[in-house]
Amino acid sequence: MTHPSAPTQADPARLARALWFPAAGRCTLQTEALPVPGPDEVELRMLFSGISRGTEHLVFEGRVPPSEHARMRGPHMGGSFPFPVKYGYCAVGEVVDGVAALVGQRVFCLHPHQDRATVAAAAVLPLPAALPAGRAVLAANMETALTIVWDAGIQPGDDVAVFGAGVVGALVAYLASRIVGTQVVLVDPNPDRGVLASRLGLRRVAPGTLEGPFDVLINASAAPAALTEAITLAGQEARIVEASWYGDRQVSLPLGGAFHARRLSLVSSQVGAVPASRSVRWSYRRRLAKALDLLCDPALDALISGETRLVDLPDAYPAILADPHTLCHRISYDA
Repeated sequence: MTHPSAPTQADPARLARALWFPAAGRCTLQTEALPVPGPDEVELRMLFSGISRGTEHLVFEGRVPPSEHARMRGPHMGGSFPFPVKYGYCAVGEVVDGVAALVGQRVFCLHPHQDRATVAAAAVLPLPAALPAGRAVLAANMETALTIVWDAGIQPGDDVAVFGAGVVGALVAYLASRIVGTQVVLVDPNPDRGVLASRLGLRRVAPGTLEGPFDVLINASAAPAALTEAITLAGQEARIVEASWYGDRQVSLPLGGAFHARRLSLVSSQVGAVPASRSVRWSYRRRLAKALDLLCDPALDALISGETRLVDLPDAYPAILADPHTLCHRISYDA
């Protein structure tokens, strides 16, 4: 779509500020032109965005392998891997211009950290009335967790172990625990995650303290040791789901011993595609809409671990990523 010519510095009303990564370990706010919305577009005034710590840490450090550069491109991403790049995908804004039916609505959009943006109307999804904008930044994480639960094939009555009490792991355990008859444990070495687990109605245990067998085991920790423990604890013909992404790291697994005799299934899960078993009925938009609906539980505010203003983000961002206590760190935008 063709937009009017780019605005100049003399038109500050048509400029946006965005977080860019110019090189490994560096970030800065940059000003860029804000296109006037076309007939099928909307202009967003951002309210909040969320830092997806695991993925953004890999991007920030330049650890996206060349083989994944195309697949890792996010909607509305700027630049290209490895650098310079504008990255992020957990944004919530208010429609202030463009398609009339959407003006005034609060919407979710897969967009980097930026205070104003012009996007296709089809790229935004209105929030449910019961979902506060500040919690809606978890939508991309909930969409990932929903996909993992689908890939795991959890059934009523299953014993389930989820490794990693980060945002995605906690959401996977939360969803799994709502399936009738399941027994779910959340495995994490950080004792502070016990408070989070309790707020979500879950039980946290330390690695190395579990006794199997389990029917379904999910690794969302990005720790190879956790995947090894999952294989050890898996019951006969159990399903193990690897939901972590290791970037350019290599991982070794113990596939000897009883791995084959127990006929274990080891599968990957990634949100970039709707699982084949559901793709006939489920579109990307339907899946994201369901993720937004699932966020209406106020207990999920426990996954917001801090908040920083966009103007302060370049100085704060490296420490946010490095802090092991970070869950979803929310970014707020000046009105």
